[in-house]
Amino acid sequence: MEHLQPRDEADIIEIVKAALANQARLELIGNGTKRGLGRPVIADKLISTSALSKISLYEAPELVMTAGAGTPLAEIIAALDEHNQELAFEPMDTHLIYGSKPLGGTIGGLVGVNASGPRRIKTGAARDAVLGFRAISGRGELYKSGGRVMKNVTGYDLSKLMTGSYGTLGIMSEITFKVLPKAETEQSVVLTGLDDAAAIALMCEASGLPFEVSSLAHRPKGNCSGSSEHALTVLRLEGPEISVNARRQDLIAHCKPAAAQARGTVEILSADASRSFWIAQRDVAPLAALKTAQIWRLSTAPANGAKVMADILAQDVPARRWIYDWAGGLIWLAVEPAPDAHGPAIRAAIKPHGGHATLIRAADDVRGGAVNIVPVFHPQPEALASLSARVKESFDPRHILNPGRLVPAPQPRPAPLDARPSQPEGAAQ
Repeated sequence: MEHLQPRDEADIIEIVKAALANQARLELIGNGTKRGLGRPVIADKLISTSALSKISLYEAPELVMTAGAGTPLAEIIAALDEHNQELAFEPMDTHLIYGSKPLGGTIGGLVGVNASGPRRIKTGAARDAVLGFRAISGRGELYKSGGRVMKNVTGYDLSKLMTGSYGTLGIMSEITFKVLPKAETEQSVVLTGLDDAAAIALMCEASGLPFEVSSLAHRPKGNCSGSSEHALTVLRLEGPEISVNARRQDLIAHCKPAAAQARGTVEILSADASRSFWIAQRDVAPLAALKTAQIWRLSTAPANGAKVMADILAQDVPARRWIYDWAGGLIWLAVEPAPDAHGPAIRAAIKPHGGHATLIRAADDVRGGAVNIVPVFHPQPEALASLSARVKESFDPRHILNPGRLVPAPQPRPAPLDARPSQPEGAAQ
C-alpha cells in the first residue's frame, strides 16, 4: 500500500482529488497507534497526518491550545506540564492494549476516537473539550468549524460530529481545544471486600453527594484485581490540599458502614499512589496484560453495571477479567478468544439493561472478516443508522475516507460522467 504524508492542507486536497479521480480508497492515520480500534480499513493508499505537527497557538491564561492534527500527544502533554495544565478528560493511552509506543498517538487520533478516561464522569469526554477544527472532506473541500471559545450554536455542532467519527467524515488538519489547570493534589479512598453490586451501589450514591469525587472504579476480587486478592473500590478526590483532606474525612465516614458490612477495610492512597492507580485504570492495565484475551468495552447506566455482568456470566461467557469505571457505567471485559468474540451472548446480556458493547481488541479476521462475524460497534437502531448514512453521504459521498472502519465497506463509487477527468487531447476514445 502506498504511504502518503501530506505536508499541509493543499497536499491533502490534492490527494483526495486524485483519489476521487482514480476511484482510490484512503486509510487515515496519525501515527497508527489505534489501527486496532474499529474494523480494519479496506484501502488503496495510507495517509499519515504525522507531518502536520505543530502547536500553533497556546494561550495558557485563556486555557486554549491549537495544534496540527499530527502533533504527538507526548508533545502536547509536555507543553501543558510547563504551565501545570492538562487535558482534563484524561485520554486513554492504548499502548498497553495494542503494543504501541507509550503516548505515541496524536491529537487528531485522540479526537477521532473521542478518547476519554476515568475523569469523564466529572469533566466530560474529548468532544466536550474540542472548540473547533479544520478538515478536508471526501469531496476534496476544506471546511472549518468553531473557534477559540465555547458558545451556543444552532444546526450541526460539527466539532461534536467529527469527534468520534473515526476519520470517516473528513481529514482533520488542525484542532483547537480547551485545557484546564491540574489539581493541586489528589488522594483516593479505597474500600476492600465489596462485591460488584455493593460497590456500584456505593459509587452511585457517592457520585451524587457533595464529596466532589472525580473518579469511581471497582476491581472485583481475585484475578480481576491484579496483584490484590481483595476486591477494591476506589474513589478519587482532587483539588486544593485543604479541600481534599476535609472531603476525604467526610467520604471515609460515609463509606465505613459499607466496608464494615463487607468485613473489609478503608484505606488511603497518597497522591503518587493514587496517580499510579488511575493511570493503570485509564489504560486498562489489568486486562491488557492478558495478551491472548479479546477485550470488550461495555457502556450502560451506572446502576446497571453489576446486573449486566451477572447476565453475561449467566450466558456462560468465559470471562477472564473485568473492571468497572465511571461508577459502574463503563465495564472493561476480557474474554477467552472465540471466532465471534462471544459477541452475540454479550450483546444479548446487555440489551435488557440498555447500553452498548464495542469490541476493542481482537484479531483482524474477527473484527472485519469477509463474513463480518461480529460487528465491532454495537448495531444502531434503523433510524439512527439511516441518519448516520445520510451524514456520511454529506461529507464523503464516494466513501473514500476510512472505508470499512465503522461499517462494512461498500464498493468504490464511480464519479459521475461530468465529474471525471477529461481525456487528454488526442487520447484514444
